[in-house]
Amino acid sequence: MNALAKNTVADPEREFKMGNGEFQAIAKAIYKHAGIVIDSSKRELVYSRMSRRLRALSLSDFSSYLSILEGAQGKSEIKHLINTLTTNHTRFFREPHHFQYMQETIIPYWKKRAEKTGNKRLRIWCAASSTGEEPYTLAMVIANGLKGSVQWDWKILATDIDTSVLAAAKKGIYENKALEEIPKDYRRSYINKLGDGQFEIKPELKRHLTFNRLNLHGAWPIKTSFDMIFCRNVFIYFDLPSKQLLVDRFSEVLSEEGWFFLGHSESILVENSPFKLVGRTIYEPSNVVRRL
Repeated sequence: MNALAKNTVADPEREFKMGNGEFQAIAKAIYKHAGIVIDSSKRELVYSRMSRRLRALSLSDFSSYLSILEGAQGKSEIKHLINTLTTNHTRFFREPHHFQYMQETIIPYWKKRAEKTGNKRLRIWCAASSTGEEPYTLAMVIANGLKGSVQWDWKILATDIDTSVLAAAKKGIYENKALEEIPKDYRRSYINKLGDGQFEIKPELKRHLTFNRLNLHGAWPIKTSFDMIFCRNVFIYFDLPSKQLLVDRFSEVLSEEGWFFLGHSESILVENSPFKLVGRTIYEPSNVVRRL
């Protein structure tokens, strides 16, 4: 019996039966609505996570769940499906070389540009914000880099497809163990201890951030161009056509003198790419215009 055939046989010790047909239907649904590719190697992960959802809905099998997805409640259930199957590994100051590049190259450039042109408006997009550690790290680095300068108008748009992680991100409250990831100078300036094993991001920093749900494979209600875009550790879940489409879309909303960041294991392997590599998974437009 081959592996695929084995996968179609129910394990009598399992709580729910998930045949190959049910697995493929769930994989197609998450790909259709979120662009996430789930192959057979993720079968156990899908079973484990979706089992919790079946319990929450008091369902006895995956066939019943698929009936909900295909029925009148399907539109609302898709959000729960996405929340269940998306992976959210993040931490403060993850991949620190990116933030070092900001400190040494990008922020000094913005300041020099402001001196020359008077332009103190900055718009940043964190396109996979998860539970908020990444966009709050961006905010700390920018606030610290612009400290002492006045009248800067900077904002960070933080988006994610998962509504549950967005809710946590908006609160900006974390366990104290995460403090180890944040440099001491930043802790003093941007963190409030809560006294119950938790800390929060200070309100004066949070006011620079806006959290919204956004599906990268759906419509982008964006009417501005960004000086910097972080889309880290997201491309690894997409197939090549989806990556190519996203690269083009990101290039359309990135300023001609902006920067684009990917995760450490990601790259842009697109023919006639609108971006060129300038650092470790750091890109700028191929036709970049630096006015200094």
